[in-house]
Amino acid sequence: MQKTRGKVTEKVTTAIGTSNIAFVKYWGRREERINLPMNSSISMTLDDTMSTKTSVIFSNDMDCDRLFIDGKEEDLRGEPSEKSKFTMDMLNYLRIISNQDAHVLIVSENGFPSSSGLASSASGGATLAFALSHALNLGLSQREISIIARRISGSACRSVYGGIVKWNKGSKADGSDSYAEQVVNENYWSDLTDIIAIADPSKKKVSSSTGHSSTIRTSSLYASRPAFAEEGTGIVASAVLSKDFQKLAEAIMRDSNNMHATMLDTWPPIIYLTDTSRDIMYAIHELNLRSGQYVAAYTFDAGANAHIITTARHANEILDLLKDVPGVTDTIKSKSGSGPRILGDDASLIDADALIPLKRR
Repeated sequence: MQKTRGKVTEKVTTAIGTSNIAFVKYWGRREERINLPMNSSISMTLDDTMSTKTSVIFSNDMDCDRLFIDGKEEDLRGEPSEKSKFTMDMLNYLRIISNQDAHVLIVSENGFPSSSGLASSASGGATLAFALSHALNLGLSQREISIIARRISGSACRSVYGGIVKWNKGSKADGSDSYAEQVVNENYWSDLTDIIAIADPSKKKVSSSTGHSSTIRTSSLYASRPAFAEEGTGIVASAVLSKDFQKLAEAIMRDSNNMHATMLDTWPPIIYLTDTSRDIMYAIHELNLRSGQYVAAYTFDAGANAHIITTARHANEILDLLKDVPGVTDTIKSKSGSGPRILGDDASLIDADALIPLKRR
């Protein structure tokens, strides 16, 4: 690839990307620094209702990197947060492979609550990796961008693609074989629908990163988790390809329960689910029992908010059901999305005039 050290063209690059919901979860890392998972996982990339928009610009006139998320600047000079640390690690890696040393301004906005178990790190990480690789004219493949996005957030590697996406766990120490690939695109099973029930939009008490390491270290149940998830990934992929909702629904719910069981078995226990979460689980099981078949499946990431996977014909039924669950404050309906894309200049989050004081800082 062509190297581009020296004066950069000060052009804003803006991208939009979306979150994903894992049907089989990633929980537990064999290597923390570059987010290498203990098991493969599989997810559905969501549409623009669950999106992150990110603008980036490289400038030789700036004396440091700056990162703004939802209007708040992250401290990159002092003791960095977990989020900014992974971002800087990925950014420094991109500088090495692009041979570019200009500083960068990053402005990112989430269209949904951050750090609440709705995979804002997935949409944010995928969108940032996509925007930066385009801004640097690296000409990377989606697989290569997926590997880069993984450095920010493991689940971000799956949001680089649309539709149903599998993240191969890999086995190499450098992570070169740990990447996502598309199983089917967003049009293959177009009536798959995710109804998100907001049970707690606040920031979760235990970060996913902390949870990953604590569970591996202290849960006696975790030893069987990677093999269970690996098998589940294969079951889900097969169910998607055959459009077998019965097979898919059971695999989704069993995997969610299995992951949260290892969290509860962690010491001290990690409890993301609330009374509202459990009420949603009971309501979905009762609905399926009344229907005589699976019409919906619940799944929970590292948070209290439920994702109800169903089909278009049952979406309104699920929305009505959730109205009667105490503690559900809002619902979001999403279909499968197409993955990140570059937006036009008029979509920039960076005001050119605002750059002047930033450069002079």
